[in-house]
Amino acid sequence: MQKRAPEWLRGCRLRPCTFEPTFHKHVGMRCAGYQIHVEDASYDHHGFRPWRLVALTLKVLRRIRPDYPIWRDFPYEYVSNRLAFDVINGSDLLRRWVDDRKTTPADLEAMAAPDEAAWQAERRDFLLYEE
Repeated sequence: MQKRAPEWLRGCRLRPCTFEPTFHKHVGMRCAGYQIHVEDASYDHHGFRPWRLVALTLKVLRRIRPDYPIWRDFPYEYVSNRLAFDVINGSDLLRRWVDDRKTTPADLEAMAAPDEAAWQAERRDFLLYEE
C-alpha cells in the first residue's frame, strides 16, 4: 500500500492485528487485518482519506489474492439487481477500479475528485465552522 499510494495512508496509523471471529463464516479461525487508528498524534483531519484507504486496501487484496471473494451477492436495502457494494458506493465504479489490474490510484483520484469538489462547494454555505 505504501508503494502504490503513500498519500492515501496519511492522517492515520495502521496497526496489524489478528482476531478470531465468534460468529458467521470465519468462526474460530484466526484472521488477520489491521486497525485504523485516528485518535493519536498521527491523526490529521485534512490528510485522512478513509474512502481512499479502504479502496487501496481492496485493490491490494485483489492484487495479492485475485481469487479472494471480496464481492458478496445478496439483496441490500431492498435492491436485488446490483451488488450491495455498488449500492453502498452509489455505482459500480469503485468495484470495477478494484478489479481492473491496469487501473492505478491516479485513475481513482481522477474519477472521485470532481464529485468531491462539487460536494465541497455545495456544502460550503452550510458549515458552522471553517476548516
